[in-house]
Amino acid sequence: MKIVVLAGGTSTERDVSLITGKMVYKALKENGHQVVLVDVYLGKKDICLDGIFDSDTDWSKEIGMISHMAPNLEDIKKLREDPDKGFFGPNVVELCKLADIVFMGLHGSNGEDGRVQAAFDLLGIKYTGSGYFGAAISMDKGLSKQIFVQNNIPTPKGFVFQKKDFVKEPEALMQVGNVQESHFPLVVKTCCGGSSVGVYIASNQEEYLEAIQNAFSYEDEVVVEQYIKGREFSVGVMNQIALPVIEIAPIQGFYDYKNKYQAGSAVETCPADLPSDISKQMQEIAQDVVKALKIDVYARMDFILDEQNNLFCLEANTLPGMTPTSLLPQEAAAIGMGYMQLCEEIIRLSMNK
Repeated sequence: MKIVVLAGGTSTERDVSLITGKMVYKALKENGHQVVLVDVYLGKKDICLDGIFDSDTDWSKEIGMISHMAPNLEDIKKLREDPDKGFFGPNVVELCKLADIVFMGLHGSNGEDGRVQAAFDLLGIKYTGSGYFGAAISMDKGLSKQIFVQNNIPTPKGFVFQKKDFVKEPEALMQVGNVQESHFPLVVKTCCGGSSVGVYIASNQEEYLEAIQNAFSYEDEVVVEQYIKGREFSVGVMNQIALPVIEIAPIQGFYDYKNKYQAGSAVETCPADLPSDISKQMQEIAQDVVKALKIDVYARMDFILDEQNNLFCLEANTLPGMTPTSLLPQEAAAIGMGYMQLCEEIIRLSMNK
């Protein structure tokens, strides 16, 4: 098959996406496909599209490793000579039209939020993963939280807070959501972020105010929710069937950007060491989330299990990472599905949707 692997972009998860793209690209090449890896935002300028899938060029050779810090997006945008011409870089759409399918290696905004998927639907371009609707709903943590509540899916209590309502006086800020001293610690996170970028844990008023300000540096809307002390887990779902549960135990702090992508920063156990009834319950909730959010093909749901064995679903990821430290490939491996086979299965399910 002729496949374009789409990666990069302009989200805070850009570096993660590039590594996902690089690994998927190499796996699909090994599987015998004709594959081109392209940065959706930077594109491929001054390149002839005729015969591009027959080229022996290694399209992944310029991609490095993930930094411990999220990328500076303003620096990325300066690399484009024509940033005013829209999101898609030179020749990206034309290249995708030539492919049998586009493997979506994008993460975060302008990639995992349904915008690219909607554009491809209008252009008749096949792509992997969920359609635009499920992607858009899942990306908005405030909206997906409302849907969780409506569908009796356990999730931490919280509320959405918009920048236009922001006031710097701590006393006034506490009135939003009726926050009280007894409510701390609280989690403050961007509404549409990913990879734990823009996620903060506030233990008092001062930290809460700072967290709100920091979160608004990324987006104009944030989610504030109760902090659940407990163990962290994740469950992938493919074709409506849950994969084994994986536990994530950061060596220090919580599962933030650094702990997600720097090797040795967390201990991951799959299948998780849990009583069978709790594992089954978590898998069933993950399947319910996929149905409630109308997600196609595959996704990964994140959970917290508190000290009383109460489960809380935090969010759904419609394009989960495929990096060396990512969770979905580890879950697939637990049922005997290697990385290359996982990529093929994602393509197969996406071609048939």
